[in-house]
Amino acid sequence: MKRTASAVWTGDLKTGKGRLTTGSGVLDGKAYGFRTRFEDEPGTNPEELIGAAHAGCYAMALSMILGQKDLTAEVINAKADVTIEQVEGDFAITRSHLTVRAKVPGASEDAFRQAAEAARKGCPVSKVLKAEITMDASLEG
Repeated sequence: MKRTASAVWTGDLKTGKGRLTTGSGVLDGKAYGFRTRFEDEPGTNPEELIGAAHAGCYAMALSMILGQKDLTAEVINAKADVTIEQVEGDFAITRSHLTVRAKVPGASEDAFRQAAEAARKGCPVSKVLKAEITMDASLEG
């Protein structure tokens, strides 16, 4: 199975403009640029999209692992904070921190923590990231 996305960039780094498109059409020429990536201008950027991919992948992986323990989540809220910073003069994505809040009827704290950790390590997006992946997971009553 393959999924595709494409980017078109015109101009120099600071004043140029880019457009992102996904094979599904969810993003269709979505604009991005230097200011949406490195400053606070509204709009998307690669790190935000990696965060969305990581949070979405993680939530699905946790749901699967809970299901293997005969547990079904009422809700899993996952957020990924992706950090980009300068390392040795170059920019690098250095970490993705997952914040997870879940309501899982019948789950013990221990069973939830084991499942949460297994999902952190096992989701396909976690596996592709070289960045440090940290997590704060809690089971809600």
